[in-house]
Amino acid sequence: SQERSARLRRWYELMMENKEELAWIITAENGKPLKEAQGEIAYSASFLEWFAEEARRIYGDVIPASGKDRRVLVLKQPVGVAAVITPWNFPSAMITRKVGAALAAGCTVVVKPAEDTPLSALALGELANQAGIPAGVYNVVPCSRQQTAAVGEVLCTDPLVSKISFTGSTATGKILLKHAAGTVKRVSMELGGHAPFIVFDSANVDQAVAGALASKYRNSGQTCVCTNRFLVQKGIHDEFVEKFAKAISQELHVGNGFDAKTTQGPLINEKAVEKVEKHIKDAVSQGASVVTGGKRHNLGKNFFEPTLLTNVTTKMLCTQEETFGPLAPVISFMICAEAVAIANAANVGLAGYFYSQDPAQIWRVAEQLEVGMVGVNEGIISSVECPFGGVKESGLGREGSKYGIDEYLEIKYICFGGL
Repeated sequence: SQERSARLRRWYELMMENKEELAWIITAENGKPLKEAQGEIAYSASFLEWFAEEARRIYGDVIPASGKDRRVLVLKQPVGVAAVITPWNFPSAMITRKVGAALAAGCTVVVKPAEDTPLSALALGELANQAGIPAGVYNVVPCSRQQTAAVGEVLCTDPLVSKISFTGSTATGKILLKHAAGTVKRVSMELGGHAPFIVFDSANVDQAVAGALASKYRNSGQTCVCTNRFLVQKGIHDEFVEKFAKAISQELHVGNGFDAKTTQGPLINEKAVEKVEKHIKDAVSQGASVVTGGKRHNLGKNFFEPTLLTNVTTKMLCTQEETFGPLAPVISFMICAEAVAIANAANVGLAGYFYSQDPAQIWRVAEQLEVGMVGVNEGIISSVECPFGGVKESGLGREGSKYGIDEYLEIKYICFGGL
């Protein structure tokens, strides 16, 4: 474990030494603003640092035995080969969050990066080599869009693979789960979200607007913990919408990710843009109003204006499925129970956010929200020390934190008799 720890630590240091180049690769292949890409590299490297430290803390147990002539021990051992399938929205961090834990536990990994963003995975491989991680421990299998389903199936069905860790859509996750069932593989799934962002009358509206902007428009709305629907209490609804619209127009700048003032890069592809358009068209046809944005940006086909909608109802597509784009729909509500009921009506539950200054309400709502992660008066909650993951159809297992390494360990019980 000491050697694994040292190699992971060296890998972390090499990432930090090459952070500018690694960030440049992310912006080139994903489109996110360079400042966000730099943030991703720091976040990404932090998982290698964290799990380098956790590698030496894989503790077993000695359990008091029922009989005097026996001793009972528990060991933790690596599960074996882990297949890691990652998405395009965080081409680096989604790899290290899984691979850091797997290598710390003593597993080897096969990474299948998203077909849109394979270069970050290969760059990490180069640095893994430089860090002295032995050949065959960190493996990358890039593939085309046409081959993705077939490669995913092989990874999930091959008996040599003991563990699958996937981040991506709920629909794909369900397919992989079915494949993995044939050989009863260990699975971790971090799937789609549909994050509610509730603003109660007692909220500090300026703080809520700042949190809303950060949570909704990071990576142009293309993260699984991005807010997908805003629920705003009637008493402060108009003030919130007015201030949110103003913040969008003043603080967000659509442009090339390499331009220093850009905060909103392009969406990943044409299909992503079409989904945003479809959601807006559907909402407007049912009576929603466009406060700002609402159409493609004149920069080019994959750029979209940051959009804010009001008069939104729970019958609209944008409040029933994840948009994964720069669209903020606002639903007005009257009482707390109504907001919680709307928030919990989804079949997924990854992240949820709410703003309130009422301590009793804060406890109540934090416990009632059916999600794996709650941001209270906070719009950005991801961090290496904290367990990342969801409930319901948002997934299985947790990543990062002291819990993350458990996903790659088997518990072995040893009964030592005849003493």
